[in-house]
Amino acid sequence: MTSYRKDFPILDQQVNGAPLVYLDNAATSQKPHVVIDALKDYYHRYNANVHRAVHALSDQATVAFEHARDRVREFVNAGSRNEIIFTRGTTESINLVANCYTGLLKPGDEILISHMEHHSNIVPWQMLAARTNAVLKACDVNSQGDIDLESFAELLTDKTKIVAIAHVSNALGTVNPLQQIIEQAHEAGAVVVVDGAQAVPHFDVDVSALDCDFYAFSGHKMYGPTGIGVLYGKEKLLDVLPPWQGGGEMIETVSINKSTYNTLPYKFEAGTPNIAGAIGLGAAIDYLTQLPRDEIKTSEDELLRLTLSQLKQIDGVRLVGEPEKRISVVSFLVDGSHPHDVGTLLDQQGIAVRTGHHCAMPLMAQLGIPGTVRASFSLYNSPEDVDRLIAGVRKAVSFI
Repeated sequence: MTSYRKDFPILDQQVNGAPLVYLDNAATSQKPHVVIDALKDYYHRYNANVHRAVHALSDQATVAFEHARDRVREFVNAGSRNEIIFTRGTTESINLVANCYTGLLKPGDEILISHMEHHSNIVPWQMLAARTNAVLKACDVNSQGDIDLESFAELLTDKTKIVAIAHVSNALGTVNPLQQIIEQAHEAGAVVVVDGAQAVPHFDVDVSALDCDFYAFSGHKMYGPTGIGVLYGKEKLLDVLPPWQGGGEMIETVSINKSTYNTLPYKFEAGTPNIAGAIGLGAAIDYLTQLPRDEIKTSEDELLRLTLSQLKQIDGVRLVGEPEKRISVVSFLVDGSHPHDVGTLLDQQGIAVRTGHHCAMPLMAQLGIPGTVRASFSLYNSPEDVDRLIAGVRKAVSFI
């Protein structure tokens, strides 16, 4: 397997006297040279606002910005570039949909999520339900960490107008049976909003084949900059949704008493966008798509298998969740120790993991735990990183 670590300059450092082992990729990924260079190039050579001038710098910035939109469209196989909306990230993408549906739901309509969701795919729907007197329901997650499909089927009715579901759990790595869920939701007449933040970094996503109505993801989890994300939406739905925010760019005409709105996708992109972020995201997609992604996924799966098998051999370590299908994430507990203490001990050895509830408090409540230690893998991780993690956990256990 080719080592990609050299492409990521931040990894070439020591933390607390040891070479950095970065295993917090589900929170954010590191950035390759090509993304950093793309950001520097924009600010160094052609920093200007887009769409609003005829001078050379603006034209160059606009071309690069819109090229990034085309790269995103190709990356997720959307039917049209009009279906790609730039946002600040997954959170804003989901909030955009939830806010735009405010006038389209009526009292008694239902929104269905799961107990597995990230808070970003819970709180916006709570707020929408409060605004519209709709009812928010959540299907169960079993002890293995899989969505209880019987619970989902029981809660899905002709009153369900929106189903919001994660493609992959950020806390457990569970890969949900999205195709089945989408088909059932459509049969019930609901639209489906997918949180894809944890999916796009690890395997190909085809929104046309999935037939989801909306798909949200973030640049910073797929080697791109922070502060840039994407909302894919079916054009026929985006056409009828009202704008979320008002301001420049999203308008066609403005008078004191009335405005008319721009065409897609600009109707949902009020104000100056994150131009550098979009360009950086385009560079990240270029980087990802020239790699052997199937080979990389096989490597990540092997790291996952290796970590699980070795953690099971350590007395005092309890794995959290054993879903039927998972990628890239291992959550565990050390008996008699708080996850934060384990994370601190690992950090002292140069190993970066995430600890806590991972913005998935309802899932932790269903599992009966306050949080976990989470190690999450990326294309630049190696078996040596797993060895360091296991040695670090063994050392942590010895302190208990």
